[in-house]
Amino acid sequence: MPELLSSLEMAEFVNTGLVRLDGVIPDEINRMAMEELTVEGAPIARRLAPGQPLSACFGEQPAFRAVLDHPRVRGVIESLVGPDPIYDHHAVHVRQPGQGAQNLHADAIIDLRAAFDIQLMYYPSEVTIEAGGTLIVPGSHFRRVNEGTIARYQNHAGQVAVVCPAGTVIALHHGIWHCGRANRTSAVRYMFKVRLEPAVRQWRLWDTSDLDDPEVQRQVEKILSTRQPWFEGAGARLEQVQRAALWRHLTGDDDFQVEYWLGRLENQAVPQLTDLLPSNGHRPA
Repeated sequence: MPELLSSLEMAEFVNTGLVRLDGVIPDEINRMAMEELTVEGAPIARRLAPGQPLSACFGEQPAFRAVLDHPRVRGVIESLVGPDPIYDHHAVHVRQPGQGAQNLHADAIIDLRAAFDIQLMYYPSEVTIEAGGTLIVPGSHFRRVNEGTIARYQNHAGQVAVVCPAGTVIALHHGIWHCGRANRTSAVRYMFKVRLEPAVRQWRLWDTSDLDDPEVQRQVEKILSTRQPWFEGAGARLEQVQRAALWRHLTGDDDFQVEYWLGRLENQAVPQLTDLLPSNGHRPA
């Protein structure tokens, strides 16, 4: 059975844009995955047709199928994008010894819907600080940019350099800022990534048995109010509005507020500019 996220864990995802499972995959599967990655011709690296159910993918790669079917990994997938989501694409990221870092980027974003995809990243071997790993900027998923627009930025306060044991899996909101860091070791570094789209509406897909608990509700609001270290002054309000809107989308609770920012936007007692203009669109003399 999948081990679904709790409401507090889901709130943390809305806040940071990531769910991290350190060392969750057993060593035996990690060793099998490394064999599948390094075999000559590596079938796992071949492209698959996008738009098919995830259950139809990786049937010939038992290690990676086992990763996706692990109860905790499957629970994260189902909590975020539902059961048997749609396969978008995958890639085997290889960082050669001495290879430098990528520029900071967000993967291609072609729409601004509340619905989101996830990027699932699997590290089959240990990643040390020298080996680099992935750099992630938590909370950046609401700052929508397209790919290399942010390439000139670096060293954000609160950024996370993924240093992790073998078998770590991280699920990212598709909009999060990230990059591959320089590999300063003599060994090749591998990371397997797959992007998944929801096949159902993302509404209460996680374990919501705690959602109506008043203490959980207070903690959710606290989590969604928490600033990331890189936020600029009052810029945190931008994220708080977006977090509240996403939480409403995920829960169906149209009254949910974070510090009343959405309430201000929804105040119908205050006339809008268009309400003050005559029907011809010109201001009165």
